[in-house]
Amino acid sequence: MFNILNGFRVLDLTTVVLGPFSTQMLGDFGAEVIKIENLGGDMMRAVRPGKSDEMGAGFINCNRNKDCVAINLKTEAGREIFYRLVKTADAVVHNMRNKTAVNLGIGYENLKAIKPDIVYCGAQGFGEKGPSSDIPAYDDIIQAASGLSYLNSDEQGRPRYLPTIVADKVSGLQLTVAVLGGLINKLRTGEGCFIESPMFEGLVAFLMAEQLAGHSYVPSTGSTGYDRLTAPYRRPYPTKDGYMAILPYSTKNWVDFFTMVGRPEWANWEIVRDPIKRSENINTLYEKLYEIAPENTTQEWDELLRDANIPHTKVNRLDDLLDNEHLKEVGLFEDYEHPSEGPMRQVRSHYTMEGIEQSEDKPTQLIGESTEKVLLDIGYSSDEISDLVNASIVICKSA
Repeated sequence: MFNILNGFRVLDLTTVVLGPFSTQMLGDFGAEVIKIENLGGDMMRAVRPGKSDEMGAGFINCNRNKDCVAINLKTEAGREIFYRLVKTADAVVHNMRNKTAVNLGIGYENLKAIKPDIVYCGAQGFGEKGPSSDIPAYDDIIQAASGLSYLNSDEQGRPRYLPTIVADKVSGLQLTVAVLGGLINKLRTGEGCFIESPMFEGLVAFLMAEQLAGHSYVPSTGSTGYDRLTAPYRRPYPTKDGYMAILPYSTKNWVDFFTMVGRPEWANWEIVRDPIKRSENINTLYEKLYEIAPENTTQEWDELLRDANIPHTKVNRLDDLLDNEHLKEVGLFEDYEHPSEGPMRQVRSHYTMEGIEQSEDKPTQLIGESTEKVLLDIGYSSDEISDLVNASIVICKSA
C-alpha cells in the first residue's frame, strides 16, 4: 500500500468487479476505503473457486485494503448509519443505476444536503441522460453493445466475447480516474461534485480512440476501423515449435527484419520503406511474417529478434506467467497468509513509487468484519451496535 492518499475516506457501495477493482486501487494508494455491503454480501463473494462460502478468489483479488461493513440500507436505521458515515467521508462511489440510488435515499442530492463537499461518483451501465439509462448492464452486455464482441469476431464472422472481463476493468480504471479528479477538484476549490462514468460510453470512447478512423473527419473520409488491427494476418505466428508475436514497427524494423532473414529485395519495397504505403498494405507484410516464421524455433527467433531490437515475445499461457522470469524478478506475484483463508497468492499493485512511504496491504475481509470498528468510530456505543445486530440492521463479524 502506497501512503499517497492517506487522510481521504471513500465510501464504497460498489459490487462485482467494476467498482471493487477501482476502489481497490484507491486503497492501494492509501485511501481509507470502507466497503459497504448488504447483509448477504457482494454477490461476487460466491463466485468460485474459493475455500469458503464468502471468500471466492475473484472477490479476494478485487477487495484488499478495505474495511468491510455490512448494513441494510433499505431500513431507516441503516440509512442513518450511512448518513453519519457520509459526514466523515470525502467520496462516495457506486456502480448501481442512479434511479436505484435515488430510491434508496442515497442519490447525489440526498448526500449533498448532508455533506456539501462530497465527491460522488457513479458508474452505471448507460449514461443517465440516454434512453438506455435503466437497462441493467454487466460486462458481456457492454462488450456486445460497444462493438467489442463484433471486433473480436471469429473467422466465420461470429461475434465473440473476450475471455476476460475487459469492460468491467476498463470502466474500473476510468472510475478511478474520475474519483481522483473529483478529489483533486475538492482540494483545489473546496467544493464537491457529481461525476458519472458510465460503462457503455466509457468503453466506446476507449475503442474509438483508434477505431473512429475515417469518421474522425466531417464529412467522413472512410469507414470506422483501424486496418492494422483487423488485418487477417495480424496474429501470433507459428514457429517450428510454438508461436511467436513478431512486430516490426518502424521502417528500420521492417528493413532490418527482411535483410536479416535473407530477403533484401523485400526490404526495398515501397510498401516497406514508405510509412503511409506500409499502413495501407500492412496485411501483405503480415502475411510475409506468417510465411517466414516457421523457418526458426521460438528460441532461435528470440535470439535473432533481440539482437536486432525488433519487438517480439513468445506466446505465454496464463500458467506460464507464474514462472515468468521478469515477473519473478519484479515480484508481481506475492505469497501471503490470509487470516481466514490461509496461504494465498496475490498480484500486487503493479505500480512502483519512489519518495512515497509504503505500508503492508490489508487482506480482503469477511462480511461485516469492520462494522463494529467503523460504527464505534462514528459515535455508536457497543450497546447500540448490539441492538443493531439483533435487529438485522448490521452484521458484525471477526476474522
